Amino acid sequence: MRNVGTISRGIRCPIIKEGDNLRKIVVDAVLTAGKTDNFELRDKDVIAVTESVVARSQGNYATIDAIGKDIKNKFGGDTIGVIFPIFSRNRFSILLKGMARGAKKIILMLSYPSDEVGNSLLDYDTLDAKKVNPYSDVLTLEQYRELFGFNKHEFTGVDYIEYYSELIKGEGCDVEIIFANQARAILKYTKKVLNCDIHTRVRTKRLLKEAGAEIVLGMDDILTSSVDGSGYNKDYGLLGSNKATEETVKLFPRDAQGLVDGIQEDILKATGKHVEVMVYGDGAFKDPQGKIWELADPVVSPFHTKGLIGTPNELKLKYLADNDFKNLKGEALKEAISNSIKHKAKDLKGSMATQGTTPRQITDLLGSLCDLTSGSGDKGTPIILVQGYFDNYTND
Repeated sequence: MRNVGTISRGIRCPIIKEGDNLRKIVVDAVLTAGKTDNFELRDKDVIAVTESVVARSQGNYATIDAIGKDIKNKFGGDTIGVIFPIFSRNRFSILLKGMARGAKKIILMLSYPSDEVGNSLLDYDTLDAKKVNPYSDVLTLEQYRELFGFNKHEFTGVDYIEYYSELIKGEGCDVEIIFANQARAILKYTKKVLNCDIHTRVRTKRLLKEAGAEIVLGMDDILTSSVDGSGYNKDYGLLGSNKATEETVKLFPRDAQGLVDGIQEDILKATGKHVEVMVYGDGAFKDPQGKIWELADPVVSPFHTKGLIGTPNELKLKYLADNDFKNLKGEALKEAISNSIKHKAKDLKGSMATQGTTPRQITDLLGSLCDLTSGSGDKGTPIILVQGYFDNYTND
């Protein structure tokens, strides 16, 4: 029997630039790695490509000026409320500069004690000590400073309150900062709102509209079409973007279904193997020390081949060993569990034998694995090959 299960490999390739034939680069890189590192592709292997190089090859970039112009056109160029941004130099600060270029004044409403993905301004123990209820209390900047003072982020060393304030003022825009976790709190200051939350954005928009807001847009509504030749994303707008230079952002990739289908087709022609292919961004895992969720992209996988649709349909071996076959050992136990796997139902939802298995989409699980494998620094492996992911205990 085979003694190795799932293998995740980072695949090196050339540095991707705008206009490069990414489809060919990915196929060539995987096939070359197989030859140099002595492995063969198998059916149901997964080739994953990070969203960053997809967007870069597409040239899907936009300037701060383009963001500012779209903001001004959609909000009128006066006072806007910018609510629930994440605390990130890479993800949000450059977008905030664009927002400031499109407005005369920004009411910046920050969630506290942390943002949507877990970046903290302070901790709950401090809130408790000051008898502040983050679910109901709305604080001005002066009240916040009097209660909590200045607090720098554990990992970045940045006081994001001061940092964001200075960014806005640096663009010639007035700023007022408040702290609240209820979206409707912003309506006491302005009826024009840009909500910057990611995964709760639909509900936030609904609550604001029901409460009488005049204009409510999310970051997914900005740069949904080109502004003066800029890049854009019709589905996600500014969501999933990253800082590229001091004046430009790289947007989330668009129109890449043809890329993943094409890579699948080319691998089949070259090897006779039917692989699955996906584009991946942030995974979905939490740092236990900093409490930060790696989940700032709107979806983990915006594009993938059809074989990756769905959720795992797996039995929990630990449950079978401790319950159904608790009196068996050795070969008898192995055979009993193998038979259970071979004859398991096509849909195990609700079965006790599945408890403890991870109830997530296959693309989300694979995206987390790939994100951890590729890293976010200088590994130089924007392509990940996952082998054996769909195997189980019975596969030789």
